[in-house]
This record gives sequence, C-alpha cells and structure tokens, in this order.
Amino acid sequence: MSARLTGLPPAVDRRARVLILGSFPSAASLAAGQYYAHPQNQFWRVLGAVIERPLKEMDYSARIAAVQAAGIAIWDVYASCERAGSLDSAIRSPVANDIAALKKCPEGRTALAPALRRICFNGRTAARRLRETEALGYQAVVLPSTSPAHAGMTFEEKLARWRAALDTAA
Repeated sequence: MSARLTGLPPAVDRRARVLILGSFPSAASLAAGQYYAHPQNQFWRVLGAVIERPLKEMDYSARIAAVQAAGIAIWDVYASCERAGSLDSAIRSPVANDIAALKKCPEGRTALAPALRRICFNGRTAARRLRETEALGYQAVVLPSTSPAHAGMTFEEKLARWRAALDTAA
C-alpha cells in the first residue's frame, strides 16, 4: 500500500481567466513544493513560449508571478491520492479538488478567481473531470500532456495546441 500524498495549493489570483489543471504533482514536484518541477517536463518551456516569457530560466516565484500576470492559474484535479512513483496510471483512491470553490465567495470575501472562464486540462488523466467542469459553466479544452511520459508528440506539436487554446482564451 502506498502512502497518502497531498497535492499543492492552487497558484491562482483574481486575474485568472484560464486554469491549467494537471492530474497530481510528480514526486519531484511534491519534494520541491513546486508545480512541474521534474526537469524533463515541458510545461514551463511550453507555457513560456505561449506567454513569451523565459519561464524555464526564472526562479519559481517569478514563474508563478509571470503566469498569474498573464491571467493563468495552475492547479491539479486531485487534492490527494495514493501513488507509488509519479505515473498517472499509479494513482489510487484520489480525492478531487473543489474546482467550484474558485468562484464561490467565502463569507465576507470575494471569489478566488471571479474572471475564470476556461479550464485547460494538461493531459487525459486530468481531463477525466471535463464533464464536471463544463457543468460548472467553464469552457473546457484537453491539451496534450507536457509530461516526459507523453512522448508521442513533438514539442512543436504540443506548443501549437497549447498556443491555440491559450491564445483564444486571452
């Protein structure tokens, strides 16, 4: 039996128009406390090309600030799960994050992401929550995974798909 793992908090602010949802952080990401920390994951390279910022070369806090300034939030579909290693196929007993909470207004406060309109799923495992997010009123787009485990598409092909989804959301 694998230990229960807890994911990362959302990287979101009020400017978010787009939410990129992964499945669950890799072991490297959990250890670093940073989204997409595995050096072979193409996330920061792809997203940097889309928003025209050198994200891969920036420190983590500057990456998050640049992404948020571009109106993009980052989170995962699962808040916790049991998993040995980092593969999505190894996820067991997942507990979902409350995506609807991003638009809820806590007592006396404003919503975390009132301008959120589109959710882009980073891969097919994350996209298992597509219907749920559409039912919440969001536009939903499934994008090719930036994971090193998804090598069936070139960087340029992934970039074109990501750029199309994020450019139309701007």
